[in-house]
Amino acid sequence: MYFGKKVKLRAIKKEDLTLACAYLNDEYIRKLMNPGVSYPITYEEELKWFEDNSKENNGRCNFAIEDLETGTYIGGCGVNDVNWLTRVARIGIFIGDKNFLGLGYGTDALEVLIKFIFEEMNINKIKLEVFSFNERAIKCYKKCGFTVEGVLKSEIFKEGKYFDDIVMAIMRDEWDQMVKRE
Repeated sequence: MYFGKKVKLRAIKKEDLTLACAYLNDEYIRKLMNPGVSYPITYEEELKWFEDNSKENNGRCNFAIEDLETGTYIGGCGVNDVNWLTRVARIGIFIGDKNFLGLGYGTDALEVLIKFIFEEMNINKIKLEVFSFNERAIKCYKKCGFTVEGVLKSEIFKEGKYFDDIVMAIMRDEWDQMVKRE
């Protein structure tokens, strides 16, 4: 387990899956996470994902985000892909419980995840993608030190409109400098 000021990153438990399905099937959350058509997921699909991700996955790892104060499972984050040659990891994060949105829980969880990736996995660069309409996430990522590396124009189609897919990243040396200033 890894601790922040507001959250704990822990292993995902089978007991989390029902709530995870509810979070991931929420219309607002689906819009923010899925670049394609957002089909609802079933418990069986989530269970298969859980079982597949419980095995050794060459660096991929997923965490449940839990509120430190109440022990409530509020979302998830993790390393979705690792290139061990270049030491680049691609990550994802979501806060599914809307009661915890906009209160710093995502930022805290991301800071814990970044520290884990740089200090425990010895990664040199962390990258992610975010949809241009997800201003709350972009603000969070910038606060954690991510910068825009590129913009994939009109890459996302949601609600009858095209949106950009923004590629952001943070380098280990940039993160080291941020930590020293604090």
